[in-house]
Amino acid sequence: MTLLELFLGFLKVGCFSFGGAYAAIPLIREVVSSYGWIGDEALEHMIAVSESTPGPIMVNLATYVGADRAGLLGAALATFAVVLPAFLIIVLLLAVFKNAEKKPVVQALLSGLKPCVTGIILAVGAIMILENILPAAANKPAPDLTAALITAGLGAMMIVYRLISKKRFPPILLIVIAAAVGMAVYGV
Repeated sequence: MTLLELFLGFLKVGCFSFGGAYAAIPLIREVVSSYGWIGDEALEHMIAVSESTPGPIMVNLATYVGADRAGLLGAALATFAVVLPAFLIIVLLLAVFKNAEKKPVVQALLSGLKPCVTGIILAVGAIMILENILPAAANKPAPDLTAALITAGLGAMMIVYRLISKKRFPPILLIVIAAAVGMAVYGV
């Protein structure tokens, strides 16, 4: 039954996730908690790990949860389920709408989805920040002010770099710097 639940749960995530993994995090959280696969804290840790490992976060999360619940077969099945809808949609769209992207209706649809996805991503970010800043619940540790200061420092560094160079801060360099600061502050 676990394999079927993994397949159906991550198929749901794959079918109803628009805008990438950040927009899908609320749906992933709902599916994972409804089946009781892993707790919120473990999911937050896995999101952090998934962001720093190669590959899409949804795929990394599906693989992790599948492996945790049903081993290698569970990981493969959950990963397959989460990518299957996108694969089928892309194949269908390529076959049907080869020249449709220039049509006004398609342009309007795509333009309408952008603010929706942006709002979902901002909401997820705000929820994650608030969950880590608000006063600690009985079962949650106190907020980590050092982590908040490191995050603020990295954000300020990115803004200053952008203002000076007129370019975006390289994401790989940001990951390396964040890892180095994290190891220096928290230990290896």
